[in-house]
Amino acid sequence: MHFLLNSEQVLIKQQELIVKTFDHRKYRPAPTVPISHRQWPARRIEQAPIWASVDLRDGNQALVEPMNVAQKRVMWALLLKLGFKQIEIGFPAASQADYDFARWLIEADQIPDDVQIQVLVQAREALITRTFEALKGAKQAIVHVYNSTSTVQRERVFCLSREGIINIAVQGAQWVKAESGKYPETQWQFQYSPESFTNTEMDYAVEVCEAVLDVWQPTPANKCIINLPATVESSTPNLFADQVEYFCTHINRRDSIIVSLHTHNDRGCAVAAAELGMMAGADRVEGTLLGNGERTGNMDLITMAMNLYSQGIDPVLDLSEPDEIIRVVTECTQIPVNPRHPWVGELVYTAFSGSHQDAIRKCLQQQRDDESWQVAYLPIDPRDLGRDYKAIIRVNSQSGKGGIAFVLERDYGIHLPRWMQSELAVLVQKMSESQGGVIDGDAIYHCFVDHFVKDHSPLALKRYHLDHNGSRDVIDARINNDGCEQIIKGEGEGAISAFIDAWQQHSGQSLKVIDYSEHALEEGTDAEAIAYVQLEIAGRCYGGSARDHDTVSASLKAVISALNRSK
Repeated sequence: MHFLLNSEQVLIKQQELIVKTFDHRKYRPAPTVPISHRQWPARRIEQAPIWASVDLRDGNQALVEPMNVAQKRVMWALLLKLGFKQIEIGFPAASQADYDFARWLIEADQIPDDVQIQVLVQAREALITRTFEALKGAKQAIVHVYNSTSTVQRERVFCLSREGIINIAVQGAQWVKAESGKYPETQWQFQYSPESFTNTEMDYAVEVCEAVLDVWQPTPANKCIINLPATVESSTPNLFADQVEYFCTHINRRDSIIVSLHTHNDRGCAVAAAELGMMAGADRVEGTLLGNGERTGNMDLITMAMNLYSQGIDPVLDLSEPDEIIRVVTECTQIPVNPRHPWVGELVYTAFSGSHQDAIRKCLQQQRDDESWQVAYLPIDPRDLGRDYKAIIRVNSQSGKGGIAFVLERDYGIHLPRWMQSELAVLVQKMSESQGGVIDGDAIYHCFVDHFVKDHSPLALKRYHLDHNGSRDVIDARINNDGCEQIIKGEGEGAISAFIDAWQQHSGQSLKVIDYSEHALEEGTDAEAIAYVQLEIAGRCYGGSARDHDTVSASLKAVISALNRSK
């Protein structure tokens, strides 16, 4: 019998299917490593690793549209400018474009004497032969050979025993060694990767690499590279560190090999894994600029290098122009950079939160050039990366008085008193909510002027004469009161006190000064001053501000502004 399901029954069936499909029980946790007295947790990274860029190979093969030769040349120039000394240029045996690029680098003499090019090749004789042909005439080069060693690859891809996989590795190592002998003019360095190292039994990974080392016979003076790839990241970084430490403490000839790491970002932890791997004993790190690579990408060289930089460690790379790096990488890969990308994203050093803005402003006011960097929410000085302070604080509806004060200080040299910051913040927030988005410095400034600077109407100060009589100041001021000129006289301890007394005698209005401050403007002409006054008038507080060429005039006009705001 057949039944027609209604829409509700169909939805229930779909939900049941989703539950059955999204089932964590079909996965197993990564196995632990047989290591009991691990040393890496107590260690610190104290120097940069040997950096190896794989942008032109691993990063390139992960692109929807791989780079052409022209783009590769641009990327090559950038890598040299940044200071990389080991650069994997491609897979010349598998791609004519990679082969041609290798030949251009060598024949056009594009490789500096202190830079090693690196190429990748599988452990297959014809491919190895072709690879060495591509490198003919190079002064020095790294030949990187690999084969898969993980349990799943042995059992389900190659259908070989442990011994069978070791035979592939040994045969590849022998072919590499033999082929290199045909090109004695080149200084060769060999590199071997047990692909999917992290999913290989650790004792077996060591065994495979020992077999390769037996063929190559490295020495402390002529080291080879053993690269440990997390081909697919499948565990937490601490387990990767355990694996690296196990390998470093169990491999023979440790003084004759450079232990290298090649982490991927499937779990979002490639940088963390590489850092802990260095603490576990690794010497070298492979990765790409901004983390481009297959699936979720390779280890981000920029992020890891800047992590070291922020800890006072020389990254040995020049990362002072991140915008150029982003431009070149984006043009060559067609992959945009997230504005929140660590260290170099457009918005990384921008604060919208009011509390963050206030903390940044206060710290910057106290930061001295001769002390270590100590600014809340800014782990490094943005100027180190070519970012100016105009990008640090941007005001929107989430911002507070600290951000607004920072913008006015930065752009106009105006240092608002705290009470005025609070009042202006409410106005700016309303403006942002009504307009939407970020409010620029110009709009904030005009909001401040429109609200607090009212020294022209209905009251305006025309001129004044101030005398000092013993401990008292006597003022004779001419004001314009709604179009009518009037003379007021008073005295007090200081110009403001005398002016307040004159106004009270003239108007019968009771005034009290709650707060007053003034300063020279950091930006402006003829050494202008700006003053801020808060008055209590009839039980309510009114603030006013004004600027003039001298502080007394600015102060008296600020009082006028507050009076006008009370009307």
